[in-house]
Amino acid sequence: MALTRSRIEKTAEEYAEEEPLYPVEEEAIETYPAAFAEGEFGRRDAEWVVQWHYRRFLGAYPEREHREGEERFEENERGAVREAVLDAANAVGLEERVDRLRELEGVDLSVASAFLQFIDPERYMAVDERTWGALYGVDELNEPYPDPLSIEEYREFLAACRRVAGEADVDLWTLYRALWRIGRDGKESNGTF
Repeated sequence: MALTRSRIEKTAEEYAEEEPLYPVEEEAIETYPAAFAEGEFGRRDAEWVVQWHYRRFLGAYPEREHREGEERFEENERGAVREAVLDAANAVGLEERVDRLRELEGVDLSVASAFLQFIDPERYMAVDERTWGALYGVDELNEPYPDPLSIEEYREFLAACRRVAGEADVDLWTLYRALWRIGRDGKESNGTF
């Protein structure tokens, strides 16, 4: 089934109505871009992004990996976290932004993409097996989710997201919500779910 504007909008609405983290995500999408760019954020804001990355799966993410990821991030010094997030928010290119974030303990490319979604939701989207799988399931990506994910593969994911969003005339945040629900349902045609 194609990712039409009506399907994306309908599924994104379902996300807003049914996903328990939606209210805090929506607030973060509205406030974090400016806060991260201007340095008007605290460590807990950065920790929230890491926690969101794991906890949005609502228990479906392996508990051990979830705890290890969050604990590794907590090892970072307060100043290092602030500097890395501020630098990433004000960097120009994708690679520079990702590299700066990945200097932090507990930040791999997937976690960095979560930061990028809240740093600049108009240009970036968090990537994970579910959102990638939704695009792969409708033939917008040629390969299943790669593990580990490379920067080139994340770039490919972003290109597909931007193409779909442009064709449907929706923003990336709306598309993210739709892909999350579609990927959760796992009903796409090519049998990847």
